[in-house]
Amino acid sequence: MQDRVRALNQAPIRENGQYVLYWTQMNRRAECNFALDYAVRFANDHDLPLLVYEGLTCTYRQANDRIHTFMLQAVPETARRMQCLGAGYAFYLRRKPSDPNDILYRLADQAAAVVTDDYPTFIAAQHNSSVPAKIGVAFYAVDSSCIVPMNRIEKRQYGAYTIRPRIHRLLPEYLKPPPEVKLKHRWKPLPMPWHTEVTAKNIPELVASCAIDHRVPPSMAFQGGRVEAEKHLEHFLEHSLRRYARDRNEPSRHATSNLSPYLHFGHISSLEIALAVKEHAHRHHLIADEFLEELIVRRELAFNFARFATNVESFDDLPDWCKLNMKKHAADKREVTYSLARFEAAETHDPLWNATQKELLLRGKIHGYYRMYWGKKIIEWSPTCEDALHTMIHLHDRYALDGRDPNTYTNILWCFGLHDRPWTSRPVFGTFRWMSFEGMKRKTDIQAYIDEINQLS
Repeated sequence: MQDRVRALNQAPIRENGQYVLYWTQMNRRAECNFALDYAVRFANDHDLPLLVYEGLTCTYRQANDRIHTFMLQAVPETARRMQCLGAGYAFYLRRKPSDPNDILYRLADQAAAVVTDDYPTFIAAQHNSSVPAKIGVAFYAVDSSCIVPMNRIEKRQYGAYTIRPRIHRLLPEYLKPPPEVKLKHRWKPLPMPWHTEVTAKNIPELVASCAIDHRVPPSMAFQGGRVEAEKHLEHFLEHSLRRYARDRNEPSRHATSNLSPYLHFGHISSLEIALAVKEHAHRHHLIADEFLEELIVRRELAFNFARFATNVESFDDLPDWCKLNMKKHAADKREVTYSLARFEAAETHDPLWNATQKELLLRGKIHGYYRMYWGKKIIEWSPTCEDALHTMIHLHDRYALDGRDPNTYTNILWCFGLHDRPWTSRPVFGTFRWMSFEGMKRKTDIQAYIDEINQLS
């Protein structure tokens, strides 16, 4: 467990604390959660109860109905399962910027220590950088996002070929169920007038009451929460794992797991998924190597990049060949360019690209293979690479349920050469990998996909 833990400040444990506080920022689940387990052990060692705190603010970048709804849909089941563990659970919905923004600090004032999630991007990374010095009590961040702890890969890796042998060497140590831990002291309720009660029925009302962007509706394909994550995993095991290797790059065949939104919001862990896939594959004599490569090696390469990057939303950490390539081809003529508004509205000349953008608008997720095409074409049709990067990040932040994630930023920068190699040079792209409509037409059933997406509109 200790190789998953980082002490984020030098503040002491509060000797007269009333409880241990687990601030769940990214791993919103009671199962297979090493941060929660660490908090439980800490509480037991100090003969204290455990309080789990979760907050949702209106002020994060691109806050909107889609993301708020997905997160709130998880809250009732999270509360129920935390209470079954014997922990307290408190949820605070900050609806307006004028509402209090100090609930964490109020709770920390009564805590023996604070435990949170170690996460290398977006608001959790910002919090874990700014809060520890101000919180006045011991503050620990625990990695429960990766199977092999981020701490065990001590340097930035430059591709799957470098991280893969390291991951595979360490996997036997970590690819196993975590030991069960039980709380010794059940939570006894305390007055919390700011607590927000969330039920399945009142979520639309709660979302409507928030000062957020109400122009982005909830996903028509995905609902948030632990139960939904379990359903998607079960469906993948029963219907798709056996054909994943063959059909994963054919979007119309729906052979992927669709678990990325649930992984991002922490409703399920990669360790749980990997163990379930290995067990199912063993029982049914299947080979799951391709899926596990994506889930473990590729995903943890993304976390490694985000952990060591200077700025995941810039070109700062791209290899030198990528930066030189962009500079060399910056003045290349674009046959067509589109504004951010045209991209966002799916108004290009390319019916396949428009379908991928419509899938993002409606479902909140693009099939992974076509998302590569989506990104490459944004480069081709943007005035500059900087414009293309801004467009990709904006669209993911606003619409994608698996956005703001190490995988998201890494996949976006992959379009600009990260974790890739130089290819044959061509205009605009230079030696970046190029993807074409005709290539997609040869390799996939684009018409079936376009028809499917158009039926959703």
